[in-house]
Amino acid sequence: MTFALHGIAVSKGIAIGKAVLISRAALEVSHYLIEHGTEEAEANKLLEAFDCVRQELNTLKAALPKDAPQEMAAFLDVHQLILSDPTLAEKPLALIRQKRLNAAWALTTELNDLLEQFAEMDDPYLKERGNDIRQVAERVLKALQSHNRQTVVGGEGLITGHFEDDTIVVAHDIAPHDMLRFKENALGGFVTDLGGKTSHTAIVARSLEIPAVVGIRHASDMIEHGDWIVIDGDRGIVVVAPDEILLTQYRSLQAEIRIESEKLQELKYSPTRTKDGVEIELFANIELPEDAKHALELGAVGIGLFRSEFLFMNQEHGLPDEEKQYQEYTRAVEAMFGLPVNIRTIDIGSDKSVAGAETGTTGTSPLGLRAIRWSLSEPEIFLTQLRAILRASAHGQVRLLLPMLAHAQEIHESLRLIEKAKQQLQERGKAFNPNIQVGAMIEIPAAALMMPLFVKHFDYLSIGTNDLIQYTLAIDRADHAVAHLYDPLNPAVLNLIAGIIREANRANVPIAVCGEMAGDPALTKLLLAMGLTDFSMHFSQLLLVKREIMQADTRKLKMHIDELLAAYEPVEQSVLFNRLNSIH
Repeated sequence: MTFALHGIAVSKGIAIGKAVLISRAALEVSHYLIEHGTEEAEANKLLEAFDCVRQELNTLKAALPKDAPQEMAAFLDVHQLILSDPTLAEKPLALIRQKRLNAAWALTTELNDLLEQFAEMDDPYLKERGNDIRQVAERVLKALQSHNRQTVVGGEGLITGHFEDDTIVVAHDIAPHDMLRFKENALGGFVTDLGGKTSHTAIVARSLEIPAVVGIRHASDMIEHGDWIVIDGDRGIVVVAPDEILLTQYRSLQAEIRIESEKLQELKYSPTRTKDGVEIELFANIELPEDAKHALELGAVGIGLFRSEFLFMNQEHGLPDEEKQYQEYTRAVEAMFGLPVNIRTIDIGSDKSVAGAETGTTGTSPLGLRAIRWSLSEPEIFLTQLRAILRASAHGQVRLLLPMLAHAQEIHESLRLIEKAKQQLQERGKAFNPNIQVGAMIEIPAAALMMPLFVKHFDYLSIGTNDLIQYTLAIDRADHAVAHLYDPLNPAVLNLIAGIIREANRANVPIAVCGEMAGDPALTKLLLAMGLTDFSMHFSQLLLVKREIMQADTRKLKMHIDELLAAYEPVEQSVLFNRLNSIH
């Protein structure tokens, strides 16, 4: 019987093939108390299991093929950092020694606590990091099996053996390093119960250009081994047991996408210019210095957003010091060969804890102590980061970007600390660009309504549409109960964005959009009609957006934008939006 499953589209394309089920990672272990006097022996079993996995990850990294995606090595490093985090072993060891829990029971107790904390986090990327911790813990549990046969672990299992080219892997979850088998076997695609757009597995899938749909809660239960399935990576749909008519339609679509992709590659070195001659700049968003290379290869004219907080996550010995940050920023800067790199200062806080940093007790609300609020509450940590970014500016065109500003006091204090960091470097004789450009994120309605203040104090601005939308509509985008109300086309959102762009252009201050809206080809003409000329997005979206730009005529688009912005009824707005997108 043919049926369809709906999930999250994380990597575009169509895949058709037979399902191969990878066993579900069920953290089911035996619970028993060890005998008195055996506590240290049990603790040593756990420590030896950690060492075993550490060696295993080192071996995996050393064996990476030269053509493996650079993200793979970075993700192995992240798993090593998680493994080295003292807290992952300390609490289970305490449970073994104080309460006499067996090693597997102690580890899963701590893991469950950690996973609950990550599940409550507001930031989608950080929420997905809980999966990384789970994957590391599962490897440790597997290693424990050699010591204790009473431990029962379902386990994902490494993806091993030979698969046919039309194989589609179906799993509860897939660790990024296991995905090397995808490249070796040229697998068709994958489907998972867990995951989201920002999971490491999703990022690797995009880098390998493997069609994938994740977050289908019971896919591994509903799909049987050997079933023919179709992955629609554009719409987030998985069709199980398709009939011949559907297969023919999808094969035709698959061929069209292949031809379209080949044509898309031809745009890499073409000028990003509209039909009426308007030059548009396409920047890339990155999380890791290694991403800069991919951005450059796909024609990005710079890094519009370097999310620096990812250098602070999963650190073994607390926060990275100035030297470590400086080296990492410099790697990204040098990889761009003189093109601009916008480094956003750390965006952590109530929902984003890092080792060695106090982030307050405001809970997981997106309205808590985060971003610039947190940085200003920790001036020494903030100054350390500012000095590192300033030093990196000696190696290329670095710009400094401040997140979540909403008050004049925050603006003045941030600029004061930037000047203080410059003075500290001068006293130490360190090189930096004294005229570094400083920008601000516009991601709070208050900031949007105070544009005269922002254009007065900053060299450039960048609209963070993800947060701007959730704050404007009073929606926590991580809350499934209201997530359906998150709408970039809400009239209030559109009018705010249009107003921000209009005010920045009027003041002759460069303005970019760096949220998800910038990377959505369906919204490209809308943003062009508003007068936007700088877009920043995940590098995988660059060519898709570029094609839309090259087919657009901004003069014609701008003639229709006022009518669209004045539409508040959904039906009327939908008609006008579709009409705008049909203009060539």
